[in-house]
Amino acid sequence: MNTLDQLSVLLEQTQEIAKEVGSFIRKERQHFDLGKVEHKGFNDLVSYVDKEAEQKIVSALSKILREAGFITEEGTNTTRAEKYNWVIDPLDGTTNFIHGVPFFAVSIALMEYDQVILGVVYEVNRHECFYARKGGGAYCNDTRIKVSNAPDLSASLIATGFPYYNFELIDKYLAALKSMMQKTHGLRRFGSAATDLCYVASGRIEGFFEYNLNSYDVAGGALIVQEAGGTVTDFSGGNNFIFGREIIASNGRIQNEFMKELQAVWSLNQPNK
Repeated sequence: MNTLDQLSVLLEQTQEIAKEVGSFIRKERQHFDLGKVEHKGFNDLVSYVDKEAEQKIVSALSKILREAGFITEEGTNTTRAEKYNWVIDPLDGTTNFIHGVPFFAVSIALMEYDQVILGVVYEVNRHECFYARKGGGAYCNDTRIKVSNAPDLSASLIATGFPYYNFELIDKYLAALKSMMQKTHGLRRFGSAATDLCYVASGRIEGFFEYNLNSYDVAGGALIVQEAGGTVTDFSGGNNFIFGREIIASNGRIQNEFMKELQAVWSLNQPNK
């Protein structure tokens, strides 16, 4: 891949793949059988829909960029390449999907070495396709999107995700929630990190933070936030948010205050992560 034109074409193809798989997921939800849910671990749920969706994505992406490897949630293909790797969450928000809560998405990113260069998040229920390529801005359904202009936490709506199987850090989460409840317009827990990030990018919320996420949860959405003018870091303000399992994303204007508040409570009682 040598030109921006090639990357742009690849982005268009990836959008179509995400939409096609999203249509499959939407149809399956109409007659989904709860008896087909599997448990990967405590409260870590998966269904045949996740697995089939991932197989469809991997098969389609293999045809448009043959030299790329894969990082996948369900392990359809785990062969990594040296230069290019697709990072895929076929159904981000599986628990919502299983329970019929209409908030889940397909997330696909492409990394070149350690940099995300393409991101697509398709929110299945609202038919919203968020996408970006590095240096090309961020869009939703062909309309350019930007982060909000909120100047501080007191004017901000914040999203997060709660622990659902690893409760070792629950006291830190509760402290963070207490802090944010008192200093913002409010907190939301939607249940899909990929979509949370896109809501930051589109100015619907001002910030998002979560711990214990995987690369496939955040890779696509993180680039979309950055290309929409926002800021994405790990909890320390560094760049290890794709594989470091912690992420803070914001409109940029609130980032320092947001990170300072989170750091203050995150270190309580447990200086070491």
